[in-house]
Amino acid sequence: MTKTSKDGALRSMTGFSAATGAFNSFRWAWDIRSVNGKGLDVRLRVPDWIDGLETALRPLVAARAKRGNVTLSLRITRDDAAAGLSLNEETMRAVVQSLLTIEAEAMDQGLSLAPSRATDIASMRGVMDAGAAQDDTGPLRTALLSEVPALLDAFDDMRTREGSALREVMLAQLTEVGKLTEQAAALAEKRKDDVAANLKRNLARVLDNTDGADPDRVAQELALLAVKSDVTEEIDRLHTHVKAAGALLNDGGAVGRKLDFLMQEFNREANTLCSKAQNADLTAVGLALKALIDQMREQVQNVE
Repeated sequence: MTKTSKDGALRSMTGFSAATGAFNSFRWAWDIRSVNGKGLDVRLRVPDWIDGLETALRPLVAARAKRGNVTLSLRITRDDAAAGLSLNEETMRAVVQSLLTIEAEAMDQGLSLAPSRATDIASMRGVMDAGAAQDDTGPLRTALLSEVPALLDAFDDMRTREGSALREVMLAQLTEVGKLTEQAAALAEKRKDDVAANLKRNLARVLDNTDGADPDRVAQELALLAVKSDVTEEIDRLHTHVKAAGALLNDGGAVGRKLDFLMQEFNREANTLCSKAQNADLTAVGLALKALIDQMREQVQNVE
């Protein structure tokens, strides 16, 4: 039974596997490799003289890979002793007609040419073709396709091993993000007195310069000052993103796009936290978060 990528494993978009095989006089070598990509791009490099091979291969590959640039290649040869020769009748007729024209022209010029032999004609390029392909390539196609599941299993195994390593790295990074978020929450709570003092000073400055000012406008400015210093929402969202990312890593499957989106959200909250910090220690934590989130994002780019 053919496996698919819907088995809950976290997979890397980077992978490789190879295999060799034989059928009658044919020998071949498969290889499949993939690198990072925003979507799924499957490229098949297989002989076009094997009827239906490419059509059969494409859905098999697409069932395994959900993202990435995937290239499947097949190199096939045939033993010379068994390849045999076949007569290309169209080329032979053209060669014979050309020889007749040459002989007629030579006779008109008074020249006598030696008679052409069948072996001379057969040795001319294109008259006898090496039998690289069979009239019926069905048995060969069947033999080739029978090896593809094992090739794709090995490909999946490598990507799964890589994905497992990525998962461990990102879970460790995510734990560190959680710790930094807790530090930010503690620092934000600790700086409340400083924020309140700053707000009072700003309020006094505003009130000293409000002669004739619109009371509603003054209230709006004061509210804006309070909002600019409050990082509660940013910290709450960081906690939420940590839980969401952890769930995705544990669920597995093709979660790369969702993780990439979460990394953007993480970065947005860290940026806002830095801009609102008004505190050296809190700013330092925000910068550490930004650096760690950037490292995580690099890892996420490898996740299917």
